[in-house]
Amino acid sequence: MRIAQVVGTVTLNRAHPSFRGGQFRLVAPQSLSDLTGATNEGLAEIVVYDELGAGPETLIAMSEGREAAQPFGKDVKPVDAYDAAILDHLHLETDPLPSRTESDRKKQ
Repeated sequence: MRIAQVVGTVTLNRAHPSFRGGQFRLVAPQSLSDLTGATNEGLAEIVVYDELGAGPETLIAMSEGREAAQPFGKDVKPVDAYDAAILDHLHLETDPLPSRTESDRKKQ
């Protein structure tokens, strides 16, 4: 699962009948440096199927590949990326692994 920011909506003139009730969103996957504000490089945009109603600039959690089709069960949908969650708040720890002190190393 990756975090992405909604850039816009993709409009189709025809779609597979199983896609009724959702929309396609153009999203930009975010790297860790993008999320912390260190860079704004952005990755190549991709199209995501969205049934949750994500709006512009919204951060979402998206699943890709086989996992993207899992929420639909036996209802087959030709989808490669799916909006699994809308993120209201994101808390990042910039140093996920605390540095070990000399006394910690000796204990092991």
